[in-house]
Amino acid sequence: MTSQKIRQQFLDFFNAKGHLIVPSAPIVLKDDPTLMFSNSGMTQFKDYFLGYKEPKAPRIADTQKCLRVSGKHNDLDDVGRDTYHHTMFEMLGNWSFGDYFKKEAIDYAWELLTEVYKIPKENLYVTIFEGDATENLGRDQDAYNFWKAHIDESRIINGNKKDNFWEMGESGPCGPCSEIHVDLRSEEEKAAVNALELVNNDHPQVVEIWNLVFMEFNRKADGSLEKLPAQHVDTGMGFERLCMALQGKKSNYDTDVFTPLIAKVEEVSGKKYTGVLEDEKDIAIRVLVDHIRAVSFAIADGQLPSNGGAGYVIRRILRRAISYSYRFLGMTEPFLYQLVAVLKNEMGNFFPEMEKQEKLVTEVIREEETSFLKTIEHGLKRIDLIINETLSRNEKTLPGAEVFELYDTYGFPADLSRIIAEEKGLTVDEPGFDEEMTKQKQRSRKSSAQKVHDWVILEEKQEAFVGYDLTETETYITRYRKVENKDGEFYQIVLAKSPFYPEGGGQVGDKGILIPSYTEGFDISNPSLTDVTSCADLIEVLETKKENNLIVSLIKELPKDAGAVFYAKVNTSERKNTQANHSVTHLLHEALREVLGTHVEQKGSNVGPDYLRFDFSHFSKMSEEEIALVEEKVNSKIKENISLEEFRDIPIAEAMEKGAMALFGEKYGDSVRMIQFGTSRELCGGTHVSNTSEIGHFKIQSESSTAAGIRRIEAISGDRSAEYFRNLETQVKQISALLKTKDLTKAVEKLLEENAGLKSEVESYKKEKAKGETANWKNDFTVAGDKKLLVKKVSMDAASVKDIVFQLKKETEDALIVIISDAGEKPMITVGVSQNLERKYHAGNIVKDLAREIQGGGGGNPGFATAGGKDMSGLERAYEKALAL
Repeated sequence: MTSQKIRQQFLDFFNAKGHLIVPSAPIVLKDDPTLMFSNSGMTQFKDYFLGYKEPKAPRIADTQKCLRVSGKHNDLDDVGRDTYHHTMFEMLGNWSFGDYFKKEAIDYAWELLTEVYKIPKENLYVTIFEGDATENLGRDQDAYNFWKAHIDESRIINGNKKDNFWEMGESGPCGPCSEIHVDLRSEEEKAAVNALELVNNDHPQVVEIWNLVFMEFNRKADGSLEKLPAQHVDTGMGFERLCMALQGKKSNYDTDVFTPLIAKVEEVSGKKYTGVLEDEKDIAIRVLVDHIRAVSFAIADGQLPSNGGAGYVIRRILRRAISYSYRFLGMTEPFLYQLVAVLKNEMGNFFPEMEKQEKLVTEVIREEETSFLKTIEHGLKRIDLIINETLSRNEKTLPGAEVFELYDTYGFPADLSRIIAEEKGLTVDEPGFDEEMTKQKQRSRKSSAQKVHDWVILEEKQEAFVGYDLTETETYITRYRKVENKDGEFYQIVLAKSPFYPEGGGQVGDKGILIPSYTEGFDISNPSLTDVTSCADLIEVLETKKENNLIVSLIKELPKDAGAVFYAKVNTSERKNTQANHSVTHLLHEALREVLGTHVEQKGSNVGPDYLRFDFSHFSKMSEEEIALVEEKVNSKIKENISLEEFRDIPIAEAMEKGAMALFGEKYGDSVRMIQFGTSRELCGGTHVSNTSEIGHFKIQSESSTAAGIRRIEAISGDRSAEYFRNLETQVKQISALLKTKDLTKAVEKLLEENAGLKSEVESYKKEKAKGETANWKNDFTVAGDKKLLVKKVSMDAASVKDIVFQLKKETEDALIVIISDAGEKPMITVGVSQNLERKYHAGNIVKDLAREIQGGGGGNPGFATAGGKDMSGLERAYEKALAL
């Protein structure tokens, strides 16, 4: 049975049982502060379990893309070294939201596995939660009784809290679970060892394939459990493991989920996959075919590799794959990008984003490969320098701090440093490396650490956002909680009616104020009469975000009466500029597609009051003519005074029929909001101007590349655009006054001509002076055995020093030259070595050693090297050290 048929049979089975089949949510999460990626099938349904949203149906089934590479659920280090762990995997799941519970979930699972998939019943084992006294939780007797109707009691195994109480994270929905394990061993192996001894003991052929979670509780921030409003079922079956069981394989990698990818790696690399667990080549191939799936789907869902957050995780996975291909398959040229087409052919039918985004994914991976392979080449040169310096000190251990710097700053794999060191008979200072790694983790934790207390609920209420229509309103607080981070203590509040737009869709969250009704002299029925600057009780709203469908505003201090009525007012100046920038991104998107082609799609944005940033798919730098044409088209639309047409809560199918653009990687509900300015139609939840004339003027300030196939435009509009042109006019007037002319072009051309003549004269003077200095410096050499040495302190620019050193090398054999210079804004050290001494002395190594004295760095080849630094006071130390050397 093929993997595609296995997946389809699962969906068909639950569809017949009354389940709504829904598509996979994006693998990258954008509106959940507790998670970067979907790490389980239930992630997209979290709001349903918590009661923040109504489910689309009481019964749902799907296949969900999941990624486990960070936090509590992290399988990255196991990938490639066993047969069944993966970074990205599919989770087949069926869900009940307050509908059926344990009995039906168990019945459905047994029917599907044994009657549809025909897994022999004697090969199946189940576990149930044994209870936990510390949590005051008893044994899951209900699950035990329901399982007895299907399976012999001897194959129902008690499991502890670690194995049989499922929790998504440190807080959130949770509950006891019942796992289904399958024994895939041969009859001889089964006879030798009872499977009961192998369940949950990491045996590669006795594996868990399905977990039935009975969601009953919510884990609060203080660690306590509270009952959820209703009982739910959350199941997750590992698709790759199921395929292994149904296709009679001993490894997930032997199923047709991976074999087409493995075949492509074999074709391109010329290496044969044998499936040996300990073979480094085979480990590498397993890593490649696993990692390419994770990276490809993340990019297709809108997460590009980058140096921070989720983007850094994706880049790290990709670089891990490239490192393995370089080290164990000998691949020195990019090739992983060729696997994307294979992935699309295998999974595109079920995951249309892979079909749609194939070109983008391919180009991004190709560019990342090219870049990182260069990094590896640079790293090899750098590790050679570290090794040479270590050997020159007659040491056998590479400094752990330097190996860590190579890994952390330059991305050079630490394992590769260790392998190269071993080849030279050296080791790495592992304690030193670990110490630096610990410091880095502590810095990271410190910068992101946040303690969040439990919500204090004043009223159970469905909160509402009124900010599309109102920027100020009467309201009250329905819940609040304290949060502590590196900046101090704050409070998060939720308002019954909030005019504050929560950060999302690229738009920054609103700021503003809350005025309590108990404020002396404040009439809440006539708030405009109040001078808010004189209100002692005024509360500043610092930011607004969305969390689990709640609009959460941040304040510094809790009001003295949290249950009072408040007047909430948005900072309308910032809102006005922000929504002008947001509206103009829609016009910009349309203009880019008209000028560059319909392949252009938005890939990210950042919209605030001061500027806008718009990322889009395009594979070449825009010309000045294209930029000017886009600007012209956008400003033409602004001048047309196009009124906003807003369609709220319309079915997504209707919006698409109207021509609305949906963005890949965004999660849309059944009902959506569509924004239309003339022919521009997009699904969008942000705030907008009521007429394009309110945007004022649009000005592109830069166009650049952010990743392969992704361009970025940074621009301004509204008040900032007007300010830009005012400043430009002022600058032109000032320059005209300085040059005493209105014809600036002619005046600047004349200045450039005069400057070029003066520079030529200065260069001639420097060369003449250098000739004279060369003759003088020749007399300063001292002879030491078979060498001529020159160490000198000067006040001279770097170019002149270089000319003299090269001239001295040319005219003097057996010369070692060190010049210490304090000319310019920073100290400089220059080292020259005559060609016949280069085998014994390396200018690059010498200059690096001396540069430590001036808090600097540099390098070069054996014959010539330079270094700059920060500490002028170190020049004297560098001079004395050079004399000693």
